[in-house]
Amino acid sequence: MSVDELRVAMAAAFALFLLLLRLDAQHLGAAEYDELDEHGHRPPFRRRLAWYAVGIGLVALTYLVHPDPERALHLRLGTDRLQALTYGLAFGALGIVQAIVFAWLRYGHALAAHGLPLGRVLPPVRAYPGAILNAVGTALVDEGAFRGVLLGMLVATALPGDQASLIQGLVYVLATRVAAPGRDRYTLVLTLVLGLGAGWVTLETGGIGAAVIGHAVTRLAMFAMTRHAGMVAAKGHDPVEVAVERLPPRGWEVVEEE
Repeated sequence: MSVDELRVAMAAAFALFLLLLRLDAQHLGAAEYDELDEHGHRPPFRRRLAWYAVGIGLVALTYLVHPDPERALHLRLGTDRLQALTYGLAFGALGIVQAIVFAWLRYGHALAAHGLPLGRVLPPVRAYPGAILNAVGTALVDEGAFRGVLLGMLVATALPGDQASLIQGLVYVLATRVAAPGRDRYTLVLTLVLGLGAGWVTLETGGIGAAVIGHAVTRLAMFAMTRHAGMVAAKGHDPVEVAVERLPPRGWEVVEEE
């Protein structure tokens, strides 16, 4: 075995560790599982921070050991930085639009019945620093692992780009466990579309930069519009949806007894 072959094998080992780490996101309360528990508390901050740090660290180690990580594994912004930025912003804009449409379809009718704007469901300002950390950290780990390392290794086996992108997208859905029983179907569809879309822009731009931007913006937009980190509750069980439904009818006022 040559030195380069050994380095590729080491990169494949790190890719396996990345997959195992992604499977453990639910246990650590990271990524789309960064949700409030029944007592209104989030998972311990250090535990979540460790997940992001280990994931980014494994991507960095893969970059260091692979003989050609930028071209073979797409671990770079892109061949053309302006193109990568443009694709990333466009990808993110689509993510924002779908988040607004989803929130309107889920909460809009009930809010309109009470004469309230869609912005009523927006999270408090204090929740955004953690949401930004989660969105950016998850995007870096996911794009480096799936659209970078996994997609690059699949393409290296002489698979056509579209087939390689489809495979990594399906593996991404399985790794995030969004297809498990009891999960909202929209979460499954969004995760699959996000994986396939990120795979396409990665192949088009030659790097994961655009995918990271689009992924982070999409995840943050979903949080802003639904208060969820990505694991949207099933219809009828969403705390925001239930709270809106329990509001008094439009025009009603609470009168206190003297």
